[in-house]
Amino acid sequence: MSAGATDEPQIVLIRHAETEWTITHQHTGRTDIPLTDRGRDAARSLARTLAGRRFGQVLLSPSRRARETCELAGFGTQGVQNENLLEWDYGEYDGLTTAQIEALKPGWNQWLDGCPGGEGAADVGLRADRAIAAAIASPGPVALFSHGHLLRVLGARWAGLEPQEGAKLGLSPGAVCLLGHEHGRRIIMRWNQVSPDPLA
Repeated sequence: MSAGATDEPQIVLIRHAETEWTITHQHTGRTDIPLTDRGRDAARSLARTLAGRRFGQVLLSPSRRARETCELAGFGTQGVQNENLLEWDYGEYDGLTTAQIEALKPGWNQWLDGCPGGEGAADVGLRADRAIAAAIASPGPVALFSHGHLLRVLGARWAGLEPQEGAKLGLSPGAVCLLGHEHGRRIIMRWNQVSPDPLA
């Protein structure tokens, strides 16, 4: 446990590693695609980042890319799927790039406008709140393997912010974050660590 931490439970967030659509910047919601070879290598390196950490529970999105990341990081036997950790449902925009969406709807802002046939930020926020509740109900530290936009919303909700504030929390493929407490208040202890160094 890092300096200044308390006995309050910590939550480690892990975004899945690279997919083909990560490279092409396509919105990947419920389309179930695998990691690239480079993504698999990055997922394996997460074992070093998470070395020495023991989790009371490991929760993960049912999507293949999250499951692969969890397994290659060495936590597959512990993983329990939780549908609240699925990525933002992009509905009609799934598989499109932001540029393609803006050609259809000029000025589109995912965080404010949501996605037709899919979810808005408030919907994702409700799922993030349920994921947080499941995590803090578990004994000991918890790992959550999930997706970029869902985890950005979850980070905002942990800090007591509105779901839309997740727009300000960039998150790279294969990144690790640490949520904890300071003086009884929820804080973001570390965000968007992409180095293979152990998580402090």
